[in-house]
Order: sequence, then C-alpha cells, then structure tokens
Amino acid sequence: MVNQKELIRETDATRVRVLSEALPYIQQFAGRTVVVKYGGAAMKEASLKDSVIRDIVFLSCVGLRPIVVHGGGPEINTWLDKLGIEPQFKDGLRVTDAATMDVVEMVLVGRVNKELVSLINRAGGNAVGICGKDGNLIKARHVGKDGIGFVGEVSSIDTRLVESLIKSGYVPVISSVAADDEGQAHNINADTVAGEIAAALQAEKMILLTDTPGILQDYKDPSTLLPKLDIQEARELINKGIVGGGMIPKVNCCVRSLAQGVKAAHIIDGRIPHALLLEIFTDLGIGSMIVA
Repeated sequence: MVNQKELIRETDATRVRVLSEALPYIQQFAGRTVVVKYGGAAMKEASLKDSVIRDIVFLSCVGLRPIVVHGGGPEINTWLDKLGIEPQFKDGLRVTDAATMDVVEMVLVGRVNKELVSLINRAGGNAVGICGKDGNLIKARHVGKDGIGFVGEVSSIDTRLVESLIKSGYVPVISSVAADDEGQAHNINADTVAGEIAAALQAEKMILLTDTPGILQDYKDPSTLLPKLDIQEARELINKGIVGGGMIPKVNCCVRSLAQGVKAAHIIDGRIPHALLLEIFTDLGIGSMIVA
C-alpha cells in the first residue's frame, strides 16, 4: 500500500514539474497581450467559470496582459423569455429589433460584464468593464443583411482606452455592443470583436474558448484533433468541408486576425478546467493552434 506521505510527495513533485514546465512560457510571454474570447459552457457552469476566472488572474499575475471579450447568448435568451420576447435567428445571426437590442445591451453591458469584473476582482485581479461604445473603442456598421435588425460588424477600432488600461495593470473586460456613426447600438459577434481587437493590438495570442476540443479532421472523433496548423491548411479544411457549421466563422475569425499580425490563434475546449493555462503554459497544449 502506498502511504499518505508518499502520495503527498508525489503530488508535490507533480506540482513542481508543472511549474518548471511553465517557466519558459511565462518568460517568453511576459508583457505580451493575450485576447481571450469567453463564452459557451465555461460561462454557464459555476466550477468552469471559477477556473477561467482564476486562469485570467494567473495570467495577469505572471506578467501577461489578458483582455477578455465576452458574449452572453444564453443569458440574453433567458431575459428575452422573462420579457415575453421570442428569440429569433436568421442565417445563424440573432434577429435584433429595437426591443431585442435594448435587452442585449442591458444583459451584456449591465449584467454579464459587471459579473465577470466582480469575479476577477474577487479572485485577486484588477478588472475594468467596458463595451465597444466606451472611448469609441469599436465603431459598428450594419452587416448589410435584410431582416435581422441591429446586427453589426466592426468598422474600426480605437485601441487607446484598452492600451491605457493594460499599461496601468488592469484587465479590460469587453462586451461586444458598439454604436454606429449615428449612435445606434449594434450587437456584434463576440468572436469577431475578439479577433479585431487582437489584430488592432498586434496581440501575441487570441484564444477562443468553445464547446469543442478544437479543429477535428472528423467532427465525431475527438482523437482526430489537429493540434497545430497554418493559415493555408485552415483554409483548405474549410474548402474541403472538413471544417463546417459553427466552426467556419471561428476558423475564419482566427485566419483574419493572423493575417493582420496576431502571432497565434487558438481554438480550445472551455469545458476542460484550466483550459487556458493548459494551452499557454504546457508543451502539449490542449486545443488547436493556428499560426501565420
């Protein structure tokens, strides 16, 4: 029988090994900007939410500069339901009429954003919550499709506010609501916002937390995970139909950010506790990394 002292020694040895493996990555990425798109199951389950928050605080404590961009689809649906508004989707986009836009803004900017800020601060971080409207961070324009209301895309990014926050040691937490030139609020896909902010800041990494293991050669078989690929390979996977459905916009978002100067884009499984640390600070990583 293994006695308790040996077990404790083994656990301690594992911890030391993990820290030792992380050290070169901590040194390599110190002072670098990492944009994290936070959504999916990791936002809904309390234990996963706790591990993501702790990961973000850890990144900040070891000298990286994390920026969090978040969605909040399930919570928006909950509030629409409470207010008797039927959620509608068209071509994968949320139909956002004036009443729905009010709810989207209230939920994303007022509730989800401030909850994340509070959780990061309670875990020992120093977070500030903003949306695309603040400091003209994001200018929106309509996506140009009929019948979907106030759904926008990014027209331009002004990074001065975010840069001043990260230079002062804060973790910016950004919700994906922005206004057009007339001041009309628009709902923008959070993956897109993360990609554009990462590009504008020339970030070291953009990381999308998703509900999939990453990019799979066979979407039913997690063992076919592609741990590393380049832009060309990613485009070919889309053209061949290997990457399909909701993964297409995520991969396109990664490719677009890489083409604009982001060093690496990651699609990782947010359902795994401490997925962020596993991807950034271990030799094997856990998801798919796309490089330029």
